[in-house]
Amino acid sequence: MKLYPKLALSGFAKNGRFYLPYLLTCAGMVMMCYIVRYLVDLPALETVRGGAVVKSSLGMGTVIIGLFALIFLFYTNSFLMRRRKKEFGLYNILGLSKGNLSLLLLLETVLLFAAAMVLGLAGGISLSKLSELLLFRLVGDTGSYHFFVNLNALRSCLLFFGGIFCLLYLNGLRQLHRSSAIRLLRSENVGEKPPRANYLVALLGLVLLGGAYFVAVSIQSPIEALTWFFAAVGVVIVATYLLFLAGSVALCRLLQKNKGYYYQKHHFVSVSSMAYRMKRNGAGLASVCILCTMVLVMMVGSCCLYFGTESSLQSRYPYAMNIRVDLEEMSGLSLRASLREEIDACLTQEKVMPEQVHTNTIVSMAGVLEGETLRTDLEGINPLGTLELDLRDVYLCPLEDYNREFGRQETLEPGQALVYGLEPGQLSLGGVYPLELVRPMEGTITIAGSTAEYFPSIFLVVGEGELEAIVERLNALPEYAARFSLHPVWQCSFDPALDPAAEADLAQTLAQGLRGLPEAEQYSVQVDSREANRAEFMAMHGAVLFLGALLSVVFLFATVLILYYKQITEGYEDQSRFEIMQKVGMSREEIRKSVNAQLLTVFFLPLGMALVHLGFAFPMIRRLLLLFNLWDLPLLLGIGGVTVAVFALLYFLVYRITARAYYKLVAR
Repeated sequence: MKLYPKLALSGFAKNGRFYLPYLLTCAGMVMMCYIVRYLVDLPALETVRGGAVVKSSLGMGTVIIGLFALIFLFYTNSFLMRRRKKEFGLYNILGLSKGNLSLLLLLETVLLFAAAMVLGLAGGISLSKLSELLLFRLVGDTGSYHFFVNLNALRSCLLFFGGIFCLLYLNGLRQLHRSSAIRLLRSENVGEKPPRANYLVALLGLVLLGGAYFVAVSIQSPIEALTWFFAAVGVVIVATYLLFLAGSVALCRLLQKNKGYYYQKHHFVSVSSMAYRMKRNGAGLASVCILCTMVLVMMVGSCCLYFGTESSLQSRYPYAMNIRVDLEEMSGLSLRASLREEIDACLTQEKVMPEQVHTNTIVSMAGVLEGETLRTDLEGINPLGTLELDLRDVYLCPLEDYNREFGRQETLEPGQALVYGLEPGQLSLGGVYPLELVRPMEGTITIAGSTAEYFPSIFLVVGEGELEAIVERLNALPEYAARFSLHPVWQCSFDPALDPAAEADLAQTLAQGLRGLPEAEQYSVQVDSREANRAEFMAMHGAVLFLGALLSVVFLFATVLILYYKQITEGYEDQSRFEIMQKVGMSREEIRKSVNAQLLTVFFLPLGMALVHLGFAFPMIRRLLLLFNLWDLPLLLGIGGVTVAVFALLYFLVYRITARAYYKLVAR
């Protein structure tokens, strides 16, 4: 029985180039899973404002990391098995049966599992408190300095990764028992036949990619971006694999037909080598491209959210205090004076001198613009078909509020309206109330506590009597009677010039005062304080950044390991070929040029494609950020540029390291 441990340790030692990165990757996955699970179970998150958002985000991250670990460890394990098959074949010829090899493989799997768990859990436990403090720093709170080991997270990691290693062992058994000793012995020398160039599949990849790009750049509303985002991502992934699998072969064939390019020493060797195993190259390069794109998109989006928190907060709450009163009926407009008196009384009682006080009345609705008609019957509209529809948010405002807000003295005849968001002309609301849009507005009425502009907005200013007539006519339509009714909203916004704690207290006082009026049954009140909601914004955006950074590190490690294994594996395969080249007169300098030509193509093609993906994804990313009230385009472009530059630098460093390792193998 002492033979098996010796053989296992000997195999690890002889294949250290493969096993060490694999072991470190397994340990890194374990460490990440422990840290995220540890943070999800943190009791301190229960007391943090926005803690529920943080917990749900981290819970989603646990699932993503777990699924990725399962897929990626199977992928990288295939490199190990390919390397070890020759060794197992030799053991089989020397007398070890398939049963003996199964025991050896079991021992190796157990040793790897034990080492990965010890290293990973040690790293996770050591860094858990640092991760906790970093997370609380990002969400704008302070964590405790009490250190503890989360037994729940410990148990989850042991069970989950124990299951993965069991599956890896069964997969290894399957490969051993399906191959003869001779096939195992020759496994490293079995190359792939150069595949035929499938131009039809390459064209299909281009068409799919073009379609996904068109959707990404043509979407205008945030809701459409959210609806189509995951579908577009799926199409881009499929198209990328088709292009790298079939398109890369077609590219090699085209390069080989170009005699001026192909019949040069370094180009001849590099292009021939790529064509020889392009099927495997294509899948690996497509995986690298997708991982690079995921890292770039996640870091750009999460960094924009975090560093744009203040801008997002200012857009969501244009004034420090925003009061929204939803009136049940149009007759409730008569309560506006008493509501304003109660607000003034509360401010006087609290000795607050408000600045920039704004009050207005609006009625909001949604519809589909078709020529000069705004359709309001939205029942049965398919969200996936919104690209073909001109969906609009419409806000009706009384002329009195508009004149007061902008210091104007406009007058309107019955049936006339001022407009923002459309050209002057004719517009029929619901097909039953025609309006003449006489001239443009000076600007838009500020909507207290507004959300993101999901669809393009239309503002209409009408007389107050006209407003009541419009609401009455539209509420009589079947679509409104069956589902909901239009009602007026009265708003009051101002800056109280208070510190955050006093501002939050004032919001509660105002809400209690307005809800305590005798007429309170006729309306509902919502009082939003910018400072009171700041903590929730910080928690949400900080959690997104933390999770984005964590997943980016995982995907970045995966990218590095795929490239490393690819170069080392191909380096061993190419040793004999370059030895022959040296014997027939190829110098070391020519070998270096050939290696550089091959590696530059293999390495920077995925990065270039990832940057193209990111460029076309930018409009969709911007629309998605609008859902979080982030309108700061310079911030998005700046963070995008910095992220691309940093990632490209890291990618270049990986290229230098793996290129040196490959060259040492082929130029011995």
